Amino acid sequence: MTPENAETTALKALAWLVADDELLPVFMGATGVDQDALRASAGDPGFLGSVLDFLLMDDAWVIRACDALSLPYDQLAMARQMLPGGAQLHWT
Repeated sequence: MTPENAETTALKALAWLVADDELLPVFMGATGVDQDALRASAGDPGFLGSVLDFLLMDDAWVIRACDALSLPYDQLAMARQMLPGGAQLHWT
């Protein structure tokens, strides 16, 4: 996984998230991002990392996204590691 591939994967995940009428409001509420900020931040690797962080909070979300995008289930986590802040250790 390269940083470029990670960004592509995260952009795909963001596009999937934006199209999900049930989950998008949860993401927007959790992050405080609005529609304008969402559009403006889509190219920011740090923001894309936050999208993956959000999806990785729930295995069901990972499965739904990966199934819809035809990605292996570990792809989102691998992409997250390549984006800013992804190499940080988490206690969870």
